[in-house]
Amino acid sequence: MRHDVLQKFLYKTEDSGRFLVTSKRTGVTYFVEPIDSGKPTNLWGDLDPATKKLTGDYGNKRRGAVLAEESLITEENGFQNISIFKGSPLGEIDRRDQLYATTKGI
Repeated sequence: MRHDVLQKFLYKTEDSGRFLVTSKRTGVTYFVEPIDSGKPTNLWGDLDPATKKLTGDYGNKRRGAVLAEESLITEENGFQNISIFKGSPLGEIDRRDQLYATTKGI
């Protein structure tokens, strides 16, 4: 993987929700990137007393996920065995790591 992709991946993770999991068993590092479904969030902000309208789109500031078109986990960026699934990625990471350990005799 290119160094610039790694830097982008780890930049502002509190906004993107991206994180790494490194296996103590195999040493393999798994990249996780929550994908935003595109559904609107509950927005919050300041209520303008004159217009009674909401100002300041704070609800979109930190979503903890990225839109699919903003994903960095692509073959073009050097990733392999890419999967998209619902729920926690940790079970899938454990399954893949166990399979990798078995095939490598670890």
